[in-house]
Amino acid sequence: MSIGLAGSHRTGKSTLARLVAKRSGIPFIKTTTTEVFTQLGLHPAARFDFTTRLAVQRRILQVYEDAWHTAREPFITDRTPIDLLAYTFADIQGNTKVNDDELDAYVADCYAATNRYFKSLVLIQPGIPLIFATGKAALNKSYIEHINTLIIGFCHDERLVVPVIILPRMMTNLEVRVQAVLA
Repeated sequence: MSIGLAGSHRTGKSTLARLVAKRSGIPFIKTTTTEVFTQLGLHPAARFDFTTRLAVQRRILQVYEDAWHTAREPFITDRTPIDLLAYTFADIQGNTKVNDDELDAYVADCYAATNRYFKSLVLIQPGIPLIFATGKAALNKSYIEHINTLIIGFCHDERLVVPVIILPRMMTNLEVRVQAVLA
């Protein structure tokens, strides 16, 4: 069973996962959401109807699970199905047309995958400085906080049986974060 780093974009998950992997010898499995969008001929920042959004999110989940399933030993990764739930729900607004049965099935699949592949989740909260970088996700602080709040909620759902460690947002020192993940 492996360690999943959860959290909004631009919180330092990939950097932290790489360093934990280097220090511990645990393989790092990098997730890649952008590649899935590219393969589907879509842009991640585009607006989609919810049926399309859910289809894309399902494909992302499948790509992640394929990578995790082939791992021969415990690993650390920089995104989890809990993250996928947050980004999916962030697209739902009052007038969004949602097929509740399809959404419920997706939620169940995300929790099942999380419980199947991870021994623990570590939630990395916003706190590091937001610095523009080409090719990186948007620097919309409010949206980042919105995703963080959703992830916190999903981490407190009884369907999640994996223990969750929530790093305090003031914990921004990379060395301190590494020690917290390895503890």
